[in-house]
Amino acid sequence: MLKRILLILTALAGWFALLIQLPITVANSRAVGMSIIGGAIAYLSFFTILTNLLVATSLTCSLWPRSSWGGFFSRPVVTSALAAYAAMVGAGYSLLLRHVWNPEGLQKIADILLHDLVPLMYLIYWLIFLPKRGLRWKNALQWLIYPVVYLCFVLIRGGWSGRYPYYFLDASKLGYLAVASNAIKLLCAFLVVALFVVVIGRWMGRRYPDERKAVSKRSSRADAR
Repeated sequence: MLKRILLILTALAGWFALLIQLPITVANSRAVGMSIIGGAIAYLSFFTILTNLLVATSLTCSLWPRSSWGGFFSRPVVTSALAAYAAMVGAGYSLLLRHVWNPEGLQKIADILLHDLVPLMYLIYWLIFLPKRGLRWKNALQWLIYPVVYLCFVLIRGGWSGRYPYYFLDASKLGYLAVASNAIKLLCAFLVVALFVVVIGRWMGRRYPDERKAVSKRSSRADAR
């Protein structure tokens, strides 16, 4: 029962934050001359938004574990990848972005939910309730595909529109050489986070295999009631 409660609360917090942030981003984009479609694209150009969208979608699909999407998002390699992405959102924001602005009102609420609360809740959910057996060292490298594709998208869009979601990826101001250096540093940092997630997953999978199964069985019985 506790597993299901945390799953639902995290999913609701994620969708609520995403819904709050969407009109704010579109309104800010419209204020600088962008169209509504351009504002929606700008909204989806943030790594934070995309990652929270993945987390909220995965948790929602997990409510129906026997569906094809529910089965996919319940795989340890997928849930652990999301844990790594969530950790990167929280750590990256605290280290690189928190000091550069001071949001207020609804933006402050969305900011806390998207960067702090939802990532933390998902990490707790992953750590306590989700199975982790079967993780491999190569998974950490495979999980780099998402941030690499994201960086390519940001740079291509930025080169075409002149707009970049983050100051450290702004090639129009920093130049492509500096942005490439920043991108490599970010990918290295992500690889460290991903490897740490694999280490935790492999250790817990070996040390607590019976406990993981017991928790899963208890949760299934509680859900059945």
